[in-house]
Amino acid sequence: MKYSAEINKRKTFGIISHPDAGKTTLTEKLLLFGGAIKTAGAVKSNKIKKTAASDFMEIERQRGISVATSVMSFEYQDHLINLLDTPGHKDFAEDTYRTLTAVDSVILVIDSVNGVEEQTKRLTEVCRMRDTPIIIFINKLDLEGRDPFDLLDELESHLNIKVRPLSWPINRGKSFKGVYNLHTHDLNLFEANKTKMSTEVVSFEDLNNPVLDEILGADADQLREDVELVDGVYEEIDREDYLSGKIAPVFFGSAVNNFGVKEMLDTFVELAPTPLPRPSTIGLIDPYQEKFSGFIFKIHANLDPNHRDRIAFLRICSGKFERNKFFHHTRLNKEVRFNNPYSFLAREKSRIEEAYPGDVIGLYDTGSFKIGDTLTEGADYEFQGIPSFSPEIFREVINTDPMKSKQLEKGVRQLTDEGVAQLFIQQPGSKKIIGTVGELQFEVIRYRLNNEYGASCNLVPKNFHKACWITTSNDKQLDEFIRLKASEVAFDKDDNPVFLAPSAWMLQMAQENYPELKFHFTSEFKTSSEA
Repeated sequence: MKYSAEINKRKTFGIISHPDAGKTTLTEKLLLFGGAIKTAGAVKSNKIKKTAASDFMEIERQRGISVATSVMSFEYQDHLINLLDTPGHKDFAEDTYRTLTAVDSVILVIDSVNGVEEQTKRLTEVCRMRDTPIIIFINKLDLEGRDPFDLLDELESHLNIKVRPLSWPINRGKSFKGVYNLHTHDLNLFEANKTKMSTEVVSFEDLNNPVLDEILGADADQLREDVELVDGVYEEIDREDYLSGKIAPVFFGSAVNNFGVKEMLDTFVELAPTPLPRPSTIGLIDPYQEKFSGFIFKIHANLDPNHRDRIAFLRICSGKFERNKFFHHTRLNKEVRFNNPYSFLAREKSRIEEAYPGDVIGLYDTGSFKIGDTLTEGADYEFQGIPSFSPEIFREVINTDPMKSKQLEKGVRQLTDEGVAQLFIQQPGSKKIIGTVGELQFEVIRYRLNNEYGASCNLVPKNFHKACWITTSNDKQLDEFIRLKASEVAFDKDDNPVFLAPSAWMLQMAQENYPELKFHFTSEFKTSSEA
C-alpha cells in the first residue's frame, strides 16, 4: 500500500501510572536511550536543577508532578516512536483517558514498593475496555520493595490480566545488581547513573556459564532457581494475545538508575503494534487507506507563554498529512489548511512538511477546534470514543478585578476548551460554573488564569452532585423541565442543556418524573448508552 513503509515504522504509545510510580522518570530515560536528550532531569533530585523534559508547564516544574499530557517523538532502531506522557494524578484522569484514545499501546509503570494502587486499577480498566496492549514496567527495584513473585500475583488478581515476565531482577534494594533478560537470554549489569546512559554492560546467553558465579557470587544460584520457576509457571508470550490485550509482558528495573529500561524498550519496539484502525461513524478507518483522516484529542493554550499560542493535538489515523494542503473540518463543514504544523519534544517543537498514521502533530488553532473534532480529505464522518465525562465538583467563577473582565472571559473559555474542566453557563446573569473531576484542577485553573491571562477570580463552591446532559425528542417536556428546574439547569459551550443535579436522589426523581428525557453522563450523545 501507498504509505505502508512509513506506517510500519511508527509506534505510538502512552505511559500511565499511579502518581509517584516513576512514570515521568521512565519517560526521560526512554528519551535518553532514543538519543532525543543527552541528560535526563531527575524530577525529585535537589542536585539536578534541570526539570523533566516532559513537564513543560510552570506549575508542573514547581510541584514536580505532571498535570497535562506531553507529546514527544524520537527515533529508535529505525522506528519513529511517538510517546505520550500522561498525568498520573487522579484529578487529571480525564486528560489521561482521552489520551488513551490516541495511542495504540501503553506502558504501565508499577511502584515495586507499593504494588498495584487505585489509579493503576482505573487506568488499566480503561485499557481493558479497549483491549489496548499493555507492557508493564515494575520500577524502583533499587528500593526495598515487594517480592517479585508476589507482585506478579497481585498484577494478575487486581488487574484481571495474565502476565509474563520478560526480565528478572537480581536482588532489590541496596543489593540490586541488574536484570536478566528472559526474552533474549542476556544478563545485563548496569552502573547506577541518574543522568546519563550507562555503557558498561556485561552480556552472555547461558545461565550455566561459570562467569555468572564470578560476577554474582551466591546470587547466581538464586537467579537460576527464579528463572526456572518463571519458565515453569508462566506461559510464553504469544504476540497475538499481547496485541489483543490478553497478556502483558512484565519488565523489572529502576528508571532513575537506568536499570532494565533498555531491555523493555528493545522488546517494545519488537512487540508493540504499528498504527491500528480507529472507530468512526462509518465504521473502522484503516490506517493504510489512502485518504487522510485524524482527530483532535487534546488542546493546549499558551504552550509558549511568550506567544500566547493555542495548539490542537491531532492523531493521524490514515493517509498522509501535508503542510499547506486543504483538509475538511467535518463539524464546521469547511476547508482548513495549516502553514506551520509541528512535531514535539514536550515544549520544543519542529515544523514538519508531512506526517503519517500514528503521528501526533500540533496545529495552531484560532478557536476552530474542539476536542473530538475530525479532519478528513473530503469525506464526512467523525471519529468516536472521545467523550467528556460528567464532572462532580463545581465552582462558580466570581471576577475580582472588573478591569480584567475580557482577560478572565478569554482565559476561562480557552482553559475549559482544553478539557481539563467544563464550562456551564447559567441564567439569569450568564453565571459561569466550572465543573471538574478533581480538586487539583481548580488550583491549576486559578494559577494559569493569573499567570497566563493576568486575570484573578474567586472560585466559589456550588453544591451540585453531578452534571448530566439532556437529550429528548419531546421538546415540550424539555421546556417544562428547564422552566421548573431553572436554578439547576445550565448550558454547555455548545448550548446543550445540562442538569446540575443537587443530589443522587434528585437525579433519580428527575429520571422517573420525566421519562422522555435522557440524562447522559458523558457528552458523547451519539454513542452513549448511559441514561
